Amino acid sequence: MADIGYISLLLALGAAIYSVFVYILGIRKKHPALLQSARNGLIAVGGLVSVSVMVMLIAILTHNFQIEYVASYTSRDMSLSYLLSALWAGNDGSLLFWAWLLSIFAVIVVLQKRDVGKELVPCAATVIMIIQIFFLILLVSISNPFQELSYLPAEGRGLNPLLENPGMLFHPPTLLAGYVGFTIPFAFAMAALLTRRLGDDWIVAIRRWTLLAWLVLGVGNLIGAWWAYVELGWGGYWAWDPVESASLMPWLVATAFLHSIMMQRRRGILKIWNMVLIIITFNLTLFGTFLTRSGVLASVHTFSDYTLGPFFLTFIGLSLFIPLGLLYYRSNELQGEAEMESLVSRESTFLFNNLLLVGAAFAVFVGTIFPLVSEAVRGVKVTVGPPFFNQVNGPIFLAIILLSGICTLIGWRRASIRNLVRHFLWPLVAAVVLVVVLLIAGVTKLYALIALSISAFVFFTILYEWFRGTRARHRVRAENYFKAFWGLVMNNRPRYGGYIVHIAIIIIAVGVTGSSLYGTEKEVTIVPGESMTINDYTLTFQNIDSYETESKTTVTATLTVENNGRLLGKLTPEKYFHRSYDQAVTEVAIRSTLVEDLYVILIGWEDDGTTSFKVMVTPLVSWIWIGGIVFTAGGLIAFWPERRKTPSRSKLG
Repeated sequence: MADIGYISLLLALGAAIYSVFVYILGIRKKHPALLQSARNGLIAVGGLVSVSVMVMLIAILTHNFQIEYVASYTSRDMSLSYLLSALWAGNDGSLLFWAWLLSIFAVIVVLQKRDVGKELVPCAATVIMIIQIFFLILLVSISNPFQELSYLPAEGRGLNPLLENPGMLFHPPTLLAGYVGFTIPFAFAMAALLTRRLGDDWIVAIRRWTLLAWLVLGVGNLIGAWWAYVELGWGGYWAWDPVESASLMPWLVATAFLHSIMMQRRRGILKIWNMVLIIITFNLTLFGTFLTRSGVLASVHTFSDYTLGPFFLTFIGLSLFIPLGLLYYRSNELQGEAEMESLVSRESTFLFNNLLLVGAAFAVFVGTIFPLVSEAVRGVKVTVGPPFFNQVNGPIFLAIILLSGICTLIGWRRASIRNLVRHFLWPLVAAVVLVVVLLIAGVTKLYALIALSISAFVFFTILYEWFRGTRARHRVRAENYFKAFWGLVMNNRPRYGGYIVHIAIIIIAVGVTGSSLYGTEKEVTIVPGESMTINDYTLTFQNIDSYETESKTTVTATLTVENNGRLLGKLTPEKYFHRSYDQAVTEVAIRSTLVEDLYVILIGWEDDGTTSFKVMVTPLVSWIWIGGIVFTAGGLIAFWPERRKTPSRSKLG
């Protein structure tokens, strides 16, 4: 079985190389038969990589421990869902999954019916296959997932206990899909440069690909934050871990790209900037993959395969400097068709927003690689902690949110004073009123007031824009307000889907502000029957118990929870010890409401029943996850194809 999977990868590599050379020949000679043959080779790559993935899944599901990867990441007592997730649990499997996703995306690109950008497809497919060749070379050489053991183990080691969480089913595949998805807009950008078709066709062709990759990567980051919160037992959701940062950077730059291409399509400006942004985005996805697999930085997410590092660094260098060199060579053909007429305009706010997003990504990049730089220069690895990231990026993110509200209502080209007053007066008044209410309610921390007032202002600008559009549609079409609002959104999905995404970011910002600035925590050591209090909660320790399964020993503590004397129920934090892993795994107990989370961690215990707990009360955490749901909904609305108008009978003749 392993031979079938490996031979499929070898054949896929051969088909990819064939496809590249025949595509190049067909493009140069403008020969349709050669282009069709190259396309067939690309489709064959998709089929062959799919065969290797199916072989791996069969090996996993049938417990074929002769294959080293299966023995390392699965065991017989694992549930079906976790067995399936083992496909991306390890380095070799995740690279196979990456190559498979890329092959599927490539097939969709060449088979997709499109009105714009058809001429770019052969060249873009060539670029995609070159990237595919790189990953297939890794898979058939140093990261072979079908490597067999010289003996047959009776049992596999199983999945790392920290990965036994529903997040494992969604976080890695969404993150990888987001990474791989950015290959497509990068390939079309390179195709535009190579073919000198430097108009807007490549942007039109890749808009939805970019939006989908951006959406999936954003969702992956949010799922990862939720997973860290419920599983790792430290009470937080974002620690600026190097791999967390690595997945945030391409999302930030892609956000700038999505906003910037709007200006190119509307005003014909920032053409070179857009090329730079997509080149950087793609290379940041490769950089994130490098960090995960090289082991150069300590992280709970890394695979620590040092042999892969030089290959990835070389490929990143080629993928960065060759496109930038080509862009420099074509720069005279990418001059803007217009200039910014005023600093007080929608164009300027978009540009400032772009610069802030890229600046935030750069700050994260510097903080992430600083330990490597310090070790290379001074011989000592100096780690940059969360305070650096928070202090630098906190103000930047707030400025980005503020600009997103301003660009919602400000006019194109040049905004007059009258326009500014008319559009921003009521949102500003509403935000001021809310700040006064917050002050009366006891919110006095300056940073919280700034963050919440900016969030409120942006929220009210979006509501005001919706109100204006709905009212205009109601007057013109005589529709009721609900129908007018629905029609407004459905007839301009990219715009209003984007507004919903902005609202989601505001909701997340509110959740982050509350949970970061107003959380409380307490550590206690008590015996059964004793109680502890935190804020308005009283927790009474009932008992501690343990039980065993085939794979682990679990220790459970039971506490009853009261709020101002009212019984709320029980919480049962746990720790368990897997037989194949030395590390204890913490299972936190969380009581979550829209107002706050009560978060209980079992720290340790003695034979006499004395037990230590860490208890935290964290406000507004649920709003981060609610914001994630709204973010997904807004992204899907923006992504969903717009209605095509049906020609009238008179036009049909």
